[in-house]
Amino acid sequence: MSTTPELHPLQILANARMPYGRYAGRLLVDLPEDYVVWLAGQGFPAGLLGEHLQTVYEIKVNGLEHLFDPLRPG
Repeated sequence: MSTTPELHPLQILANARMPYGRYAGRLLVDLPEDYVVWLAGQGFPAGLLGEHLQTVYEIKVNGLEHLFDPLRPG
């Protein structure tokens, strides 16, 4: 049994960073919206990164970025 508290999926997403490319190291939630929309048109990568990017895309196009304000790393 683990004593480590589990992070909420939005908390995990709020701390996820782009691993490569022009925006390497940037928080996924801080990627420019036009870049995320472009990625959506190209097709998101497979795996967890793609899932995170797809979620960020949905959040950005629906204007819900404010959900991440209290979750940003300090």
